[in-house]
Amino acid sequence: MAAQSKILVVGDSLSAEYGLERGSGWVSLLEKRIAQEKLPATVVNASISGDTSSGGRSRLAALLKQHQPTHVILELGGNDALRGLPLTMTQDNLSEMTHAAKASGAQVLIVGMQVPPNYGRKYSDDFAALFASVAKKEGAQLVPFMLKGVADAPQSEKLFQADRIHPRAEAHPTILANVWPVLKPMLRR
Repeated sequence: MAAQSKILVVGDSLSAEYGLERGSGWVSLLEKRIAQEKLPATVVNASISGDTSSGGRSRLAALLKQHQPTHVILELGGNDALRGLPLTMTQDNLSEMTHAAKASGAQVLIVGMQVPPNYGRKYSDDFAALFASVAKKEGAQLVPFMLKGVADAPQSEKLFQADRIHPRAEAHPTILANVWPVLKPMLRR
């Protein structure tokens, strides 16, 4: 990888360091990992707490034009599920975002999410599956579950802030450990 890579992260509060000291979230840890490994890459974190896939979709064209990324990480959809929005809408938004990012010349990594069965098992299962479906259809890379090893860990409540939605700082190295093995080979292409 001779050329400089630019990684654009379009996400929600899980990527925007909600409730965390600045510099302790997984995106900041990603920047540190890239520096440690002396990879020629920079990271632009365009994540906004509370953002939905619709919000990300509406912002993406301007972000692609402004930053001209070589890689786009899409970490959206969790707020869609928390609001009980139609899964087809989330899937369409992620598909369109992936397509637009690829059309701009960027490689795309979709970061999947799961939700508790508040809206029923079928909604939860279908929600978890939509990320893989979009990644396969659009030819993107996939992290199946961003919070693997966090939300499904023994005594996982200790890894979350009081709201039980946002991970504490000590959980973010695990989140990066879920993303990095998929992202790193992409940076070498």
